[in-house]
Amino acid sequence: MSVRVCIEGRVQGVGFRYWLVREADRAGVTGWVRNRRDGSVEALFSGDETRVRKLITRCHEGPPVAYVTTVREAPADPPEISGFQSLPTAP
Repeated sequence: MSVRVCIEGRVQGVGFRYWLVREADRAGVTGWVRNRRDGSVEALFSGDETRVRKLITRCHEGPPVAYVTTVREAPADPPEISGFQSLPTAP
């Protein structure tokens, strides 16, 4: 299963990307995460459906100082990278 998620709220400047890299590594999910210029965080998760769903659920909570208001998801193609990486900010 591969899914792209957009996480909104107070999610930049609070360590969300670094937290998500650790969570994805623990879950055994591949993909990437990046900040967006609109203040949201975007991520692509790929792997076993149960593991991906668990990671999406964790995104609703985020790290301790984050405040998540919305998590939107859409089907996606699998990433062309191995592991889980933090990428540069996207437009």
